Amino acid sequence: MLKSFTRNYEDNSTEAGFQFTFYCDNCHDGYRSSFIESETYNKGKSLRGLATGASILGGIFGGKVSSLGYGAERATSILSERFEDRSPEWQKEHEKAFERAQNEAYRHFHRCHSCHQYVCDACFNEDEGLCVACAPRQEVYVAKARAEAMKRNIDDAGESAVVWQGKIESKTTACPNCGKPAGTGKFCSNCGASLEMKSCPRCGAKNALSVRFCNNCGHNLSEPESVKCEACQAENPPDAKFCSNCGANLK
Repeated sequence: MLKSFTRNYEDNSTEAGFQFTFYCDNCHDGYRSSFIESETYNKGKSLRGLATGASILGGIFGGKVSSLGYGAERATSILSERFEDRSPEWQKEHEKAFERAQNEAYRHFHRCHSCHQYVCDACFNEDEGLCVACAPRQEVYVAKARAEAMKRNIDDAGESAVVWQGKIESKTTACPNCGKPAGTGKFCSNCGASLEMKSCPRCGAKNALSVRFCNNCGHNLSEPESVKCEACQAENPPDAKFCSNCGANLK
């Protein structure tokens, strides 16, 4: 049974010739061997050429030569069937070609003495005599470690970075009149109702004009607001005519 010096190879041979691709056990890049023509196939081509020539001669001269051409064509067909089944001659050629391909590809691979894998030049640490999976190149490993540390630092900084300041609020409000999205203007884009807000006199929260009670503190917004004295800034009942604090006229 044929065995290559690597565990990963592909047989690209056809009846016309032999070629093999050997793959690195680490990175799986491949090296394809030189193509070797099959002598058996070339002999078959000669027979097929002879059959074609005999057929042409038969067409010119007729008679027995024509029968000879027919017999040669049958022989060629039988030979093609043997190629499909890979004749013993072809098998011997294949074995020799495979050994030759191994010797050719072997120069491009190295055997790691630690994991026993065959790797290409790029995956072999010449200084240590091992593959880069078992003994990474120092400068490459340092560069990789620095790059990974840099990514971690960036991720950590990104986690703590403040990229937005302000209130998170919806820009689309529901119209208090029709209940549908009202848009961002002063009037509802659906029914035209006013979207003006009024402030609660107790807590200052914004409320729709049609709301009777403050949605923040529950204050009754339908009650008339108190009257502030212009002289002393004291609050007075809405029906007061004179300030209860300084006596100033509130009308």
